[in-house]
Amino acid sequence: MNTTSNANEANDANRTGTGTAWGGRRTDAPQDTDGTTGRRPPGGFAGEIASEWTKLWSVRAPGLALLAGLVITAVFAYYYASIARINELPVQPVGNAAAASAVVTQFAFVVMATVAVTSEYSTGTIRATLLWVPRRHRVQAAKALVVGAVAGVGGAAFAAVGTAVAWGAFEGRASFAAGTALGQVLAVGVYQGLVAVLAVGVAVATRHPAGALSILAALLWALPSVLLGLGGDSLAAMNDRMPYGAGDHFMRAGSTAPYSSATAVLIVAAWAAAAYSAGLYVLRRRDA
Repeated sequence: MNTTSNANEANDANRTGTGTAWGGRRTDAPQDTDGTTGRRPPGGFAGEIASEWTKLWSVRAPGLALLAGLVITAVFAYYYASIARINELPVQPVGNAAAASAVVTQFAFVVMATVAVTSEYSTGTIRATLLWVPRRHRVQAAKALVVGAVAGVGGAAFAAVGTAVAWGAFEGRASFAAGTALGQVLAVGVYQGLVAVLAVGVAVATRHPAGALSILAALLWALPSVLLGLGGDSLAAMNDRMPYGAGDHFMRAGSTAPYSSATAVLIVAAWAAAAYSAGLYVLRRRDA
């Protein structure tokens, strides 16, 4: 009789959350939404950043894009250094090989940023995102911050790998100064981070991967190639005001740019800010 009574009391206590379970574990500890004990998920803007970080890595495309970018950086830097050695070009800073590879590897971060935005529109989960975070500017800010940070760190890491690969391929046709090499690695990271923010703005404005990638490919590669291919001082000056034209002057040591490195990075930042503002305008004006 006593055993039955004790068991009934324990079961009642467990159901009401006021007692201990078998083995003495208490069940009245606070429970948060993800089922853990004693911890609460971050709220506010920090929670939105954590959410965007989780969503970024919930699909395969960002990881595959970063892997492709790493491989392309190594291959392009080796090719650049090999061509400089074969053609016996003047000795140049070794970091120029990694800086030159950004013309290709920037699209790894463009794809990552585009997918981070358009995947939510294609699946319809953007409605849930905006329901949870009604302040739309905070949604875009969290996406841009997460993607920009990943691109910045990834771009610097890629540049470091490219510099190491190019050093052996140059075979004496390059110079190495620790300060210059480190500055170029960081410059590549800054440029790639700004390109990712620019891509977020374009993707939010277009809401479609094909449309966003078409605009970004034209802006970052096709149009600069046409301007330089046609030649002429006026077209070259126009290219110097384009995102990659200014970014190349910013990343490449010994560049003969008509402006300073600070002006070059401000030009890239201005393009990123303009694209970000366009995306925010569309996000606020249109339904999900």
